Amino acid sequence: MKYFLNQLKWRTLWSWAGCRDAWTNEHSFRTWVWANLASAALALWLPLEAGERALILALGILVLAAELMNTAIERTVDYISKDHHELARRAKDAGSAGVALTAVAAGVAWIVVVAGL
Repeated sequence: MKYFLNQLKWRTLWSWAGCRDAWTNEHSFRTWVWANLASAALALWLPLEAGERALILALGILVLAAELMNTAIERTVDYISKDHHELARRAKDAGSAGVALTAVAAGVAWIVVVAGL
């Protein structure tokens, strides 16, 4: 049990270090954090059902997770080579598309919740 708790502690610290680094160095991550804070505030303020509120909040967190994964892809590609390569561009574009699709999912959820569909 002690080993498990020690591993959990270190994994938590490393994860938060990644979030802090992204906050410090990635403009797009900060932008999504602010967008999600606004979305969460609105979701908590509006008279939504618990499931609707949970969906909005969870999708906002998933957008942040997608942005962190995209950041990891971009940094890895840049670390390997600064040369322009078609596969590197495609990898970065795919990561960006993952963020965009996750954000679209959050937007669709807002539209369905607000429109009552």
